[in-house]
Amino acid sequence: MDEVGRGALAGPVTVGAVLVTTDTSTAPSGLRDSKLLRPAARELLVPLVRAWAHAWGVGHAGAEEVDALGITRALRLAAERALAATGVLVDAVLLDGGHDYLTRAAPAPDPLRPAVALLPSAAVTTRVRADTTCSAVAAASVLAKTERDALMAARGQGYPEYAWGSNAGYGAPAHLAGLAARGPCVEHRLTWALPGSPVVEEVVGDEGATSRGARGAGRA
Repeated sequence: MDEVGRGALAGPVTVGAVLVTTDTSTAPSGLRDSKLLRPAARELLVPLVRAWAHAWGVGHAGAEEVDALGITRALRLAAERALAATGVLVDAVLLDGGHDYLTRAAPAPDPLRPAVALLPSAAVTTRVRADTTCSAVAAASVLAKTERDALMAARGQGYPEYAWGSNAGYGAPAHLAGLAARGPCVEHRLTWALPGSPVVEEVVGDEGATSRGARGAGRA
């Protein structure tokens, strides 16, 4: 599993999950950490990754959920949605990075948690730079990055002043200039230190609480 959008100022935090088994074949040629790939190369890899994986899923936690839950719980929520989207009960999870945001410290009830828990006893392991040493994590990063970038580009059509099509909601100069001129909108993480007016435009937007995934063709 790998995440994207943790440090963005707007939009969801997104987690990708790619399931491999002992029968999974060699990874697609050219697969690398999404940050090391050009956008066109990432897009070309998406159908190859989906066909290669035993199962895959992408989960999002929207800006409102980041504000309400904090970034760690929002990451967990997005990760649980990604796992749920695979439709498969997994045995173990390898998380990119050094922080286990998936394991719950206590079984406290969470109204936003998916109805079906797909990680009852799986071992969670963290590995710094796993996206450069594990093909499955690199594949998860590609799926998460391409889906979130496309989502932000689509949402950015309604807010062209932020230039999300080129910065995906991160703090790039064009985005910061838009914030300074207009202030934040409903897609921004309002609990974060944002330049511009604190007034939020009352526009109905997507909550970002979505997930997509699929099991491999012909596989259990």
